[in-house]
Amino acid sequence: MRSSPSDASQPLRGVRILDFTRVLAGPYGTMHLADLGADVVKVEHPSGGDDTRSYGPPFQDGISTYFLSINRGKRSVALDLKQPEARATARALALKADVVFENFRPGVMERLGLDAETLRAVKPSLICCTIRAFANANDPRPGYDLMIQGLSGIPSITGPVDGEPYKCGASIADMTSGMHAVQAICAALFHRERTGEGASIVIPLMDSQRSLLTYHASAWLNGGSPSQRRGNHHPSIHPFCVLPTADGHICLCIGNDKLWRAFCVVAGAPALGDDPRFVTNRLRVANRAALDAWLEPTVAARTLDDWLHSLAAAGVPAGPMRSVEEALEDAELVAHPHPVSGTPVRTLPVPILIDGERPTTARAPSLLGADTAAVCAEWLKNRD
Repeated sequence: MRSSPSDASQPLRGVRILDFTRVLAGPYGTMHLADLGADVVKVEHPSGGDDTRSYGPPFQDGISTYFLSINRGKRSVALDLKQPEARATARALALKADVVFENFRPGVMERLGLDAETLRAVKPSLICCTIRAFANANDPRPGYDLMIQGLSGIPSITGPVDGEPYKCGASIADMTSGMHAVQAICAALFHRERTGEGASIVIPLMDSQRSLLTYHASAWLNGGSPSQRRGNHHPSIHPFCVLPTADGHICLCIGNDKLWRAFCVVAGAPALGDDPRFVTNRLRVANRAALDAWLEPTVAARTLDDWLHSLAAAGVPAGPMRSVEEALEDAELVAHPHPVSGTPVRTLPVPILIDGERPTTARAPSLLGADTAAVCAEWLKNRD
């Protein structure tokens, strides 16, 4: 980890982001923008601030670990937007920003006079980004990750074959929307650099989540094949699955026929690689049940380490099914001082390397409203 990132890894240095977002989708996105060098100012209500400040347990030295995980690199301004003076300050800050980012319900920013149409009428170069539940601005439903996951159809293909649908263990609707917002904002900044024009961006949670259906959607739309819940198996590739070993679980990735033959050699059944029932992936998928009748007891007879070492030597992709704690053991982490105690706070980095460097910021998440005076003095010093 570098405490002073290079210019190459901070391409958004000098870009001002006024961040009205709360909870996860927007804050996840604006943290990544901060990692890329942007000056992100988080606008919060003076009473309590972002809801995630109180999410927990767990807490680290009195601050929610949830909040710490998605708010590094941002300054905090406390404004009660129900008050005329605070709204005037928010408007002035917005007109000094390059990007205004919000995830209120439809209509809220309009009532505050902070919507894209109003702001861009004064400053056409402004980029305004909204995350909301649905593309239709007249849909009154809120956008909660669990609700959007359910509407997307993804839980219907997740979980045990004969069990109930399962939501993803991570809040993927929120986080994918945050990532899509970062993509759109960076594209709009590039467009503005060439043309001087701003943009009004909408990221619907529903569309963001549903976009992950990709080949599942195409199977139905273009092939007439309905999706099925297959547990830890792939619908179109086999064996491409999680199987129990003698002492754990292995993620087996037999992505082509050459790998299938190599796997059969490692498994002690080289002749099976040319078995007419299994010689191609298409046949292996069609004869899944017959293949599994041999595969499952074969994999279960050996230890995880035995399989991993043997398959690695043969060039067959496979890995263990790890816990969160195990997965973090070899992660490259971002560290910054805790905003109260100064003890180290460790979080996951933006998953990007630029010229070998991970973009990151050493700035800790700010205490609620800690930067109000400084930001107003800096951004509004030449206020008209």
